[in-house]
Amino acid sequence: MKPTRPGALIAIAAVCGAAAWLAVRATFAGLPTLPWTAVPALLLLAIGETGIGRNLHARIRGRGSGKPIAPMAVAQVVALAKASSAAAAALGGLAAGFLIYVIGSLDKAVPRGDALAAGVTLASAAVLVAAALYLENCCRAPPPPEDQEDPPGPSRQDAGGQP
Repeated sequence: MKPTRPGALIAIAAVCGAAAWLAVRATFAGLPTLPWTAVPALLLLAIGETGIGRNLHARIRGRGSGKPIAPMAVAQVVALAKASSAAAAALGGLAAGFLIYVIGSLDKAVPRGDALAAGVTLASAAVLVAAALYLENCCRAPPPPEDQEDPPGPSRQDAGGQP
């Protein structure tokens, strides 16, 4: 599994942002006000993924308490991180598309409240993307230890090999 590329997340956000802008442009008058419910959910997920990342990072490197983590569990956490970053990019793109549409109408009360909700949702989605990328990074295997000395055994020259 390859690491998540920021370009892929930007592409997801851009497509969702364009779709949201088109949908809001066509139906803004009939839409209810934008809810704030996504903000605490996104932030709680970000906090949880950051905590999991810290714990997992320590356990993978042998510094954490408890038994070593199973490789399949690490793969599942990587899948969670990849899904979270993609979902947060999509929600952030939707919020950005909404924000771009209503930013021109900040002199009215309803669009101003919607713009604030969309901006905070966008910021929360960005925090979740960062936490998910951090979690994915924490799942990487540590580099193998480098030996300072030559390995024991006959050297190439002692074994009759060419230098």
